[in-house]
Amino acid sequence: MNNPKPAIHKAGFVNIIGNPNVGKSTLMNALVGERLSIVTAKAQTTRHRIMGIVNGPDYQIVYSDTPGILKPSYKLQESMMNFVDVAIGDADIILYVTDVVEKSDKNEEYISKLNRIDCPVLIVINKIDTSNQEDVLQLAAWWKERVPKAEIFLASALEKFNLNPIFDRIVELLPVNEAWYDKDTLTDRNLRFFASEIIREKILLNYNKEIPYCTEVVIEEFKELPDRYDIRAVINVMRDSQKGIIIGAKGSSLKRVGMQSREDMEEFFEKKVFLQMYVKVNPDWREDKRKLKAFGYIN
Repeated sequence: MNNPKPAIHKAGFVNIIGNPNVGKSTLMNALVGERLSIVTAKAQTTRHRIMGIVNGPDYQIVYSDTPGILKPSYKLQESMMNFVDVAIGDADIILYVTDVVEKSDKNEEYISKLNRIDCPVLIVINKIDTSNQEDVLQLAAWWKERVPKAEIFLASALEKFNLNPIFDRIVELLPVNEAWYDKDTLTDRNLRFFASEIIREKILLNYNKEIPYCTEVVIEEFKELPDRYDIRAVINVMRDSQKGIIIGAKGSSLKRVGMQSREDMEEFFEKKVFLQMYVKVNPDWREDKRKLKAFGYIN
């Protein structure tokens, strides 16, 4: 009697890179089927590398969302770009996301890297629902000429259009491996991290100019009770004037952010949330390596 041939299992890291505001986080959320990365119209929305894991009987895809590519102006941004460089180095498959409106030759350094790396490269031209067929096809031809080894996919992450061919090709390209994570794992991040990201998203949506880029949210307490989570968060800002803006007249702005954050947390955690928020002046935290390490930007 012949023993049955063992099933082949595939698993790998699919790292998503690209310039700010091209839809990387929207694409990862759509491919994972969960809202793991915050999405706003502002640049630098994603600061960390965030993994989302998709499991099938014979495969595991570990997607990794990364900060948008930029030229660093301070140490926080240097750390963000380090996440991108590490993601390029440890990828089994690269998803390079562009769109129909950004300048195609932006950040030439990273386009050159796409031609030098050994792993497969899939270029996703996103937001095609906002353009026309002729322009999109010309753009696809331009990218194929610039990165000949890449496979080009046309999609709309927001509308979830044409994502199946991307997913199918990823599964085909995955290397043969055992699963890297338990099969019931959705992400490498804990609930405390998502609480801080939800608050940071509300800050991005509610404040203008430099305020969102000068803030960092730290969850100082996260208690799980039978009927709710008790969460205490501190919003770090760089100057007293920013603290006043975050709080607003009679606390109105901070109250609005807290209400919106709590509602999103309760939906995300599927449990009641009691949220307390405070604002603290933490001068020059974006340039302080010790503080950046404490905030999770430096290992």
